[in-house]
Amino acid sequence: MQLLKKLCSIPSTSGDEKLMHDFLIDYIEHEKKNWNVQPQLIYGDDFQHCILLIFGKPTTAVYAHIDNIGFTVRYNNQLVKVGGPRTVNGYKLVGKDKNGDIECTLKVDDENQLSYEDSREIERGTSLSFKQNFREDDQFVQSCYLDNRLGVYVSLRLAETLENGVIVFSCWEEHGGGSVPYLAKYLWENFKIKQTLICDITWITEGVPHGNGVVVSMRDSGIPRRVYVNRICKILNQHQLKYQLEIESSGGSDGNDLQKQPYPIDWCFIGAPEDFVHSPDEKVHKNDIASMLKAYQILMKEL
Repeated sequence: MQLLKKLCSIPSTSGDEKLMHDFLIDYIEHEKKNWNVQPQLIYGDDFQHCILLIFGKPTTAVYAHIDNIGFTVRYNNQLVKVGGPRTVNGYKLVGKDKNGDIECTLKVDDENQLSYEDSREIERGTSLSFKQNFREDDQFVQSCYLDNRLGVYVSLRLAETLENGVIVFSCWEEHGGGSVPYLAKYLWENFKIKQTLICDITWITEGVPHGNGVVVSMRDSGIPRRVYVNRICKILNQHQLKYQLEIESSGGSDGNDLQKQPYPIDWCFIGAPEDFVHSPDEKVHKNDIASMLKAYQILMKEL
């Protein structure tokens, strides 16, 4: 869990993903010599802060977004939400501006207006994220930003043994998306990639408890093609992997952006469920993490 802990400690609010991008490039360059297949690493100005890893002869791509929810400093100590963070009086927020490191306190008034409390004024436009408090026991991991550092973690572990496929680290997912269209276009034009898996984190609900395995989402605010979801479930059933089916009417992911592109791209959201979503206390069962990694290892071989 040390890699996951490190990933959760790096602030990467939507639109401000540079630190996570730089960490991933350094990690990949250092670790790829130990992987079964050496990937082509694609990044740079044409991809903003997104990263592509191309393994062998790919037919399927895994998308994992590297950004997190958070806050932007406005004027007069005001804060504006980035994405949909949970807002509770007293949450500790961290960041950095031209005057140095920041640790301040979130304030929520009776009209639900957001501000920060600190000993000094913070430079306007500064990104603030939840302060990390990483906790681990025999069953659970708990921290801010398991959504979606856990998807990034699983993707990096998948890279160790992946022979054919693409791993995509995307940006802006928590605040409306925006990177997926040009990433999908590049992968279609260069590799004809029309099968995708969304490596992200979903919710604990009345139908999806902790510890019962990775979630295969049949729908959220977007609806993937049923024949593709059925094929995924058939493969997992053949391998006797325990998983849970999810049906929701709201929520979304990079899959929603993929469905809007002018290419025949299938997608399916597959991820571990978490409690205390978009808070500093996101909580995931270790069995579900193991199930998530195993599902991706199986599917990337057999899809």
